[in-house]
Amino acid sequence: MPPSPAPAARTRPISMSYLRAFDAVARHLNFRVAAEELALTQSAVSRQIQALEHEVGTPLFLRHTRSVELTSSGSLLHRTASASLERIDSAVRRIRQSTGRQSVSITTWASFASMWLIPRLEIFQREHPDIDIRIDATDAAVDMNNTDVDLALRYANPSQISGSAERLFGEQLTVVASPWLLKSQPIRNVADLMRCTLIEAGDAYRTQHMEWLSWQRWLDTFSPHAPGKTAAPSPARWLYFNYAHQIVQAALTGQGVALARQPLVAESLANGDLVEVLPEMRLSSPLAYWLLVAPRSKLRPEVRAFCDWLRQQADNTRLATGDVPDPETLASPD
Repeated sequence: MPPSPAPAARTRPISMSYLRAFDAVARHLNFRVAAEELALTQSAVSRQIQALEHEVGTPLFLRHTRSVELTSSGSLLHRTASASLERIDSAVRRIRQSTGRQSVSITTWASFASMWLIPRLEIFQREHPDIDIRIDATDAAVDMNNTDVDLALRYANPSQISGSAERLFGEQLTVVASPWLLKSQPIRNVADLMRCTLIEAGDAYRTQHMEWLSWQRWLDTFSPHAPGKTAAPSPARWLYFNYAHQIVQAALTGQGVALARQPLVAESLANGDLVEVLPEMRLSSPLAYWLLVAPRSKLRPEVRAFCDWLRQQADNTRLATGDVPDPETLASPD
């Protein structure tokens, strides 16, 4: 009996929308986060990935109960697709600029984008309606010499940031809660706090960077261990999230008490959506928020306009939080 013929190789081009969805899932290894980035439903992204796998002819992801990972084929495709999509996007942006449309490309991390930058962005767009803004929200550091990103907004210790960076503002950590929660659970001291649910980052103790933001450090500072005890007091329960904006959202809805980064919740405190329950127990952080401008972009009028606006917004945040920077940490803008 003759062997069955091999299936015909697929030759039609892959849909660009499939590749966009694939790139987002491959970067985040999370269908939900990829869907939020693409402004699609999670099921729509899943269908696009399934269609792409059908077109390619092999699985691109290993799907586990609570996680997803790339297969070897997926890794191969992602290396090529990611670079190709970036080149396409870069070419489109250059074409737009050459045809009269000005644009500014910004990279920052998701929590800062959603909690600080985006809520203020409408002001800039109203003042500069002819400038397009592109925000790439990613936790990964971007090499500004090898991409067409104009600005990077970063969060780091002064010792970890380049000399060309400009400090926007520093931060203190403060205990915040919803006014609705405080009606039923007033908090006047640490003992009251320990009767509440405390909200924290799930990876708070994996790196020194995140440990600075932990409840453990706050408790070690403001509720030192009594003689004979080896641990700080424990709260009624814990609630963990991956991102700062998730932590604050949970506090806003009264699900517990958060140790928040003051610059990111200044607006919520000012309008009463959150209450600073122990203002005398703020904890200083060594971390600060920085602006870096790609050398090739510094002289473009639209980039300079955005940087000027950004500095003005940073001034407002420093005023609202009482931030007084160490002069040695400041870098003069070019």
